[in-house]
Amino acid sequence: MMEDVAYSDIKLIRIFVSVVRNKGFANAQQELNLSTSAISTYMTQLEQVVGFKLCERGRGGFSLTEKGEMFLQEAKRILHELENFSRHTAQIKGELTGTLRIGMLDCMVTDQNIPLDQMISQFSKQYPQIYIKIQVQSPYELQMGILENRFDVAIGSFFMKMNGVMYQPLHQEQQWLFCSDQHPMFAQQNLTADVIRQGKMVSRGYWSHTELAKQGFKHSFATVDSMEAQLILILSGQYIGYLPEHFAQHWVEQKRLKVLLPATFGYNAPFSLIFRRGRTQEQVIQNFRKVVKNFFNNQPVRPKK
Repeated sequence: MMEDVAYSDIKLIRIFVSVVRNKGFANAQQELNLSTSAISTYMTQLEQVVGFKLCERGRGGFSLTEKGEMFLQEAKRILHELENFSRHTAQIKGELTGTLRIGMLDCMVTDQNIPLDQMISQFSKQYPQIYIKIQVQSPYELQMGILENRFDVAIGSFFMKMNGVMYQPLHQEQQWLFCSDQHPMFAQQNLTADVIRQGKMVSRGYWSHTELAKQGFKHSFATVDSMEAQLILILSGQYIGYLPEHFAQHWVEQKRLKVLLPATFGYNAPFSLIFRRGRTQEQVIQNFRKVVKNFFNNQPVRPKK
């Protein structure tokens, strides 16, 4: 199938993969920096090159044909091989070039135990020709991004592990249950666990019911997909919810947040550096892993302020 596609058509293949990843022409505009009409033209050109229809588009929405699904797998494979080819060529020349695509959870910038900024600084000084691309995603999307080669490495907390992903442990992030100064529990003394469990809980969109139940809550009253959104709901005074200690510290010091029964509701979230099994020999991944590993081996954990 792919043998009939010339190297000059690789641009069309990249556009096709982007459209599928974004589930349609309109959603792919920003990533491709193209108008929907231009994307449609390129997709038509690609269909003319391969000789069959790749997707359905129109009022019914975007969907791949059966042959389009088969072509997508080949397209992903060849793009990955081309990227490896470029990297290997650079290595033969004695250079390390290309792109390092890093995935991460939100609000890691305040975590002094994983100073990603310093790690990237050290990596970039050693390998100045590497282009860095960072995206913030949920734990599920980070792992899927690793499996689909959208990320080379990712850092986060992963309660549900996936086959094909390798996990390099980093540290344990402290999580506390909080209410704000606008919440009735803030001024209450001698709060019990049963009373707290009756509060309106805000959970994270990537939590399963099992994860919520582990903390003793039967259901939630609100759902968010980022720590910032969770903080806003907690500060509203209508909800209680979990936040990382490092992220909440500022509002604790301002007496805007209060930890609820830390001995009962506190827990540690294990953080890991993840990468795809089978890509461990790729130089850019190896070198970034070394930087991270050396940083943790040589840097003491910073004291809490």
